[in-house]
Amino acid sequence: MKNIAHIGVGSNLGDKIKNCKEAINEVSRFEGNLIKESSSFYRTEPWGKEDQDWFINCVIKLESPLSAYRLLKLLQDIEIRFKRKRGDRWSSRTIDLDILFFNDEIVNTKYLQIPHPLIKERRFVMIPLNEVSPKLIHPLFNKSIKELLDETGDEKEVIKIDDEGKKWFFCV
Repeated sequence: MKNIAHIGVGSNLGDKIKNCKEAINEVSRFEGNLIKESSSFYRTEPWGKEDQDWFINCVIKLESPLSAYRLLKLLQDIEIRFKRKRGDRWSSRTIDLDILFFNDEIVNTKYLQIPHPLIKERRFVMIPLNEVSPKLIHPLFNKSIKELLDETGDEKEVIKIDDEGKKWFFCV
């Protein structure tokens, strides 16, 4: 069975764009995984812990034979290969890979929460997610990503860039 997952990708240490691209390539190398779509890259203001460098973020839409838990394990293994250190909440990281949605499933366990519980509070997730899947319906709120983006109170900067890090325009 093929599952559809939306994965948030982010980095704010080292060569951030390279980290994101290489992590996406790692995800796609797993047998049976297929990247269906990928958003643009965005330079984003830190959220939650502001005394750190800005992030590069994007979202990928993935078709995968893996269950949500196996996909989580794969993403965590990739984070380990990128030497991600888990420390303070929302701290700097070489790579961050989060399952945002998995089909239309709702999972709420100690180890995995789907949909990601902070999606609607984060423009740095909502804007690239809206680029990839604006009509995707959030199964808990019964609203589209576009609707949730329009309703978010987050005012942090999210700037669309090209692959070399040049600004395209400000997203409002």
